[in-house]
Amino acid sequence: MVEIAPSILSADFARLGEEIASIERGGARLLHVDVMDGHFVPNITLGLPVVKSIRRATELPIDTHLMITEPGRYAEQFVDAGANMVSIHVEIDPHLHRTLSCIRKKGALAGVAINPATPLVALEEALPFADYILIMSVNPGFGGQKFIPTSLDKVRRLKRMIEDRGLRTRIEIDGGIDRNNIAEVAAAGAEIIVSGSAIFNESDPAQAVRTLREAAMQWA
Repeated sequence: MVEIAPSILSADFARLGEEIASIERGGARLLHVDVMDGHFVPNITLGLPVVKSIRRATELPIDTHLMITEPGRYAEQFVDAGANMVSIHVEIDPHLHRTLSCIRKKGALAGVAINPATPLVALEEALPFADYILIMSVNPGFGGQKFIPTSLDKVRRLKRMIEDRGLRTRIEIDGGIDRNNIAEVAAAGAEIIVSGSAIFNESDPAQAVRTLREAAMQWA
């Protein structure tokens, strides 16, 4: 089953509680939270205090994507703050196995994120220790970017890699996904689909979530 994970990076932070309530009404199953530090990516977003506040505002699982340097120092703190899923970038953590293990020991799902130009071979050794892989279909750092079409083949190849190894690792994808391309993305093998602008830039985010869910199922 495909799950829609609205990204609050595109939400109105002055009305964040209302925005979260709206996507809940639309049937969202996850809430995606992008954490950027201005070093690994050229932008700064929110941190631990905001994740704690979000945790108090919703019962939805919080899917936290760490785009930060030294993620091993902070991953467990995000679990303590209320994150149910924490993904870290393969490009930045030299101790990936240790960080993934720590996230899991805290009781959260551990994910590995990978940038558009990073080859899948970088995941080979970490794949058995990850609950999910986050394929970036835009270059991380900013919302509202256009989908990179070659990401579809990357998802297909990752799916084959997972199946060939007999793993149950899920595939998540983030970047430039809307109602016009979500069916193709789902057909390629993505199970968790992150969308920000296509939801929160609409006048009715709840309906936008429903529209995405319906469009995603057209591939079946």
